[in-house]
Amino acid sequence: MEIRPVPYDHPDAVKLDAEVQAEYDIRYGDGGDATPMDPADFRPPNGVYLIAYDESGVPVASGGWRAQDANDEGNRDGDAELKRMYVIEQMRGRGLARRILAALEESARAAGRVRMVLETGTKQPEAIALYASSGYEPCEKFGYYRFHEDSRCYAKAL
Repeated sequence: MEIRPVPYDHPDAVKLDAEVQAEYDIRYGDGGDATPMDPADFRPPNGVYLIAYDESGVPVASGGWRAQDANDEGNRDGDAELKRMYVIEQMRGRGLARRILAALEESARAAGRVRMVLETGTKQPEAIALYASSGYEPCEKFGYYRFHEDSRCYAKAL
């Protein structure tokens, strides 16, 4: 397994993003995550996007973070917002999400970010369990879905 940074608009990232959007649509029925995303947000030093590749070079997992500072959506100065954590179905249960998460936390810490934040939903219990077991705690809601009842926000000091 190899984890490497790629641009958010890299073809492999676009492919995995389409898969995660389809999964969101199945779980929530609203066409996927409508949070505005700009590939520039994931360019170092203000963010990074990672993809894990299997031994044959197939993209199997992804995740990224983008810098956020105090804004009218509830972020604080020094936040790194976790986005698009995803593992393809046939590779789940092998610790890939945990490996991507650790690499993203290290990258954000190295970039001077002080807190990793994320938003997920009640219909993603696997994600909630991963974050809780990785030291994330519920925090004040932020971001695009902050007023949605099914939204859950978590944070972890870096």
